[in-house]
Amino acid sequence: MPKRPDSLETLQLSHELLRRIPKGRTITASELHQQLAEAGFERDMRTIQRQLETLSEYYELDRDESTKPYRYSWKPYAKGLSLPSLSPQESLLLILVEQHLSALLPTKLMKSMEGFFAQAHSQLEGKNATMRDREWLEKVRVISTSQPLLPPKVDPAVFDQVSNALYADQWLEVDYKNAAGKRTTNRVMPLGLAQQGPRMYLVCRFDGYDNERSLALHRIISARASTLTFERPKDFDLKKYDDDGRFGYGNGQHIRLSFTIEKEAGLHLLESPLSVDQQVEEREETYKITATVVDSAMLEWWLRGFGESVTNIQKRKV
Repeated sequence: MPKRPDSLETLQLSHELLRRIPKGRTITASELHQQLAEAGFERDMRTIQRQLETLSEYYELDRDESTKPYRYSWKPYAKGLSLPSLSPQESLLLILVEQHLSALLPTKLMKSMEGFFAQAHSQLEGKNATMRDREWLEKVRVISTSQPLLPPKVDPAVFDQVSNALYADQWLEVDYKNAAGKRTTNRVMPLGLAQQGPRMYLVCRFDGYDNERSLALHRIISARASTLTFERPKDFDLKKYDDDGRFGYGNGQHIRLSFTIEKEAGLHLLESPLSVDQQVEEREETYKITATVVDSAMLEWWLRGFGESVTNIQKRKV
């Protein structure tokens, strides 16, 4: 009988393998080896194969030896680890995460979660899920507040390198082409990743500078994470960067904005104010809106979008 695993390293490998072995479908040692490598667990193929042989002795695993390579799965009745016991509610949550947050999670984390996502889909198709559980995904949707656009294509290899460097605080070498078509190669310090509508932006500092810039991910031609790490700047806050209007092409300048807007066009501002200090003066056919906001190009585009429904625009620095 094989010796039980007794080292922390072997225990960790066993746990990672068991998490990735599916229920209701099969997987090969080669596929598991690739998943582990993508998640940062470097093990040779023979080690994976030996560990699978050992795990098959002690856990309720099926090993299909009818074809080569062998295929592994949890037995239908197996309790397994956390994967086979996902509830329908947990499955719904994971599927929504997969649909809406995948671009904001580190690539290695998404790779390590593949087994959970597959299990979540399987659970919703299984007998433990009700029809209402299965229908929920058809009852909810995130909708755009502007004209829907297809997302620009981002090189998967670029996204992998960017997200991994951001996760590990590693310097990043990027080959970038800006909107004017100028192409440059730079070393940058990745500080944040943001999704604005269909586009993804990397917030970073160029080597030798102490200010931040946003690079559109789809304009990065190639990227390579360095083995060199950096200390994340204590004076950088991604939320403040956003609050200062930097993604709206502003520089953080707050202003006291006032304008007059026709009631039909401005009713939503009574429900969703521009700021916590917004003031509304109701008139016969219009509202006069006053609020403290960040001055930016996005604010200008927003105001122009109302056309002649907005008049008497005034801005005062604060």
